Amino acid sequence: MTVVFSNPLPIPVLGFCAYSGTGKTTLLTQLIPELNQRGIRLAVIKHAHHNFDVDIPGKDSFEMRKAGAKQVLVASHVRWALMTEDPVEDDPQLQHLLRQIEADKVDIVLVEGFKKLALPKIELHRAAHNKPFIHVHDENIVAIACCEDTQVPDTLTRLDLNNVQQIADFVQQYQQHWQAPQIKLPICFDDEALRDQPESEYGISVSQGISKVLGQVNAINQTELVDLVDIDNRILAHDIISEINVPQQTNSAMDGYAFAFDSLSTAPLKIVAEVLAGHNYPNILQAGEAVRIMTGATVPQGADTIQARELAEESDQTVTLLETQNIVKGQHVRLAGEDIAQGEVALSAGCRLGAAELGLMASLGFNRLPLFKRPVVAVFSTGDEVSQPGDELKPNCIFDANRYTILAMAKKLGCQVIDLGIIDDNEQTLTDTLRDAATKADIVISSGGVSVGNADYIKMALANVGNTHFWRINMRPGRPLAVGKINQSLFFGLPGNPVAVMVSFMQFVQPAIRKLAGEINWQPQFIPAIADHALRSKTGRTEFLRGVYSIGNDGKIHVQTTGAQGSGMLNSMVNANCLIVIADDTATIPAGDSVFIQPFADLL
Repeated sequence: MTVVFSNPLPIPVLGFCAYSGTGKTTLLTQLIPELNQRGIRLAVIKHAHHNFDVDIPGKDSFEMRKAGAKQVLVASHVRWALMTEDPVEDDPQLQHLLRQIEADKVDIVLVEGFKKLALPKIELHRAAHNKPFIHVHDENIVAIACCEDTQVPDTLTRLDLNNVQQIADFVQQYQQHWQAPQIKLPICFDDEALRDQPESEYGISVSQGISKVLGQVNAINQTELVDLVDIDNRILAHDIISEINVPQQTNSAMDGYAFAFDSLSTAPLKIVAEVLAGHNYPNILQAGEAVRIMTGATVPQGADTIQARELAEESDQTVTLLETQNIVKGQHVRLAGEDIAQGEVALSAGCRLGAAELGLMASLGFNRLPLFKRPVVAVFSTGDEVSQPGDELKPNCIFDANRYTILAMAKKLGCQVIDLGIIDDNEQTLTDTLRDAATKADIVISSGGVSVGNADYIKMALANVGNTHFWRINMRPGRPLAVGKINQSLFFGLPGNPVAVMVSFMQFVQPAIRKLAGEINWQPQFIPAIADHALRSKTGRTEFLRGVYSIGNDGKIHVQTTGAQGSGMLNSMVNANCLIVIADDTATIPAGDSVFIQPFADLL
């Protein structure tokens, strides 16, 4: 029986499997130099079925390891080796071993052994040994290297076990045509095919929920011209066409000397002028001439190359260029229009305008830009147990935190917000509030009152004023979520727990606001990271854990949770800088395995 295998590397892994005595090691010792001659960089992992030592008693490394060092690294000027004591009950984990490979220095990993793993393998077979075929029970066999007497099915590639060049051809072709499997993200974003799928008895998936939400959103089409100084995180309504070249003239990228590359044979060069930024040399530079030039200054006609000042020696109005063998024609010259050419699209419609975009627009001479109007978002909290911050906390009550987190996130997305405060748990009051809010806002958001309790009056109020779908989302935290329409306004009824509110806003309200605002190409950002400890979930639901990611000593992104993950623990969000997202088909993420994170940077 084969065991599931997932390649953690961005390079192919190819196994060689056979029964003992078939000649795996013999073949690999012949194959490796053949592949090396073809320029293929190899790593090899061998599965040993017994205890072994890589050094001998008496050697320092051996004595240190036997003394109790868990890892001993021995290095010289030609090689280094890391010996690790890591006793395990069963076979070593190939995925763990592969992560020790420096993938940037290798083109393919050849694996000897591990025949029970479902990794692509070449089977070695000799008819004289009278052993059964492995491929009969392993669909991961991609070829069989065998002798003449072996019968091979037509569906498999037959290789001559005694023809190393032929086997090397196969390995080389496998390496060249291998493609990394497409990464499956934990959430499928805006898949229209999901919108019509019925709700199960357990609710719908996060992917279905997002697609259904976005199916109800139409982007705002009203526009307005706004001065650059008043633009903050707004969405561009039309393409901006550059009216000039950037840079406007061909100019110098550094302080130095400008000359014609063909003049290198003429030494030294005569300095005929000095060109400062904002000025130019009016004449055509002749062979054997140079100008002293400053960063940003226009390169004179006749010059095409610049040498840095520190790599030149000036004397008596002449300059001698140093290290001429390293000079490349065109070096340190910024061509006119190489950043943005006149007539090109500088920024596309749907772009969110931040500091860099505004700086670019200013550099092109634009002082006003056409923007989509801001989405208007109305927010209120509901529940007799909710008290206004600043007021005396009533017995058995809590201060209203949800409204402020929702308002802050909506403002961060460039919305105009309307704070409706705390609304009493009363059907008529809530009905009037929803009806009035829908006349003023593009989106109405409430928190609390959308679960299954008898006192959740928001449900009845919604039924009075609009069409609402009550969804149970298979996620944690944030299972209860109501989404619908009140006339032309979109309504979100978020959960009551503070963390669930923020997670639900990120996953469902955020994409709706961005699409409404005209940011049509936005998608959530999921980044792979290494889990520093084991993570657990439950299949059938998407788990959002609060996490802290950082760059480890290995240069890779690592993540760990903030600790306790209760949906009412806002401190877990304060201490976090990302969500750890575990897909609904995953129950556990072992320590050291890859997991996706969703950084807070865009919103929190």
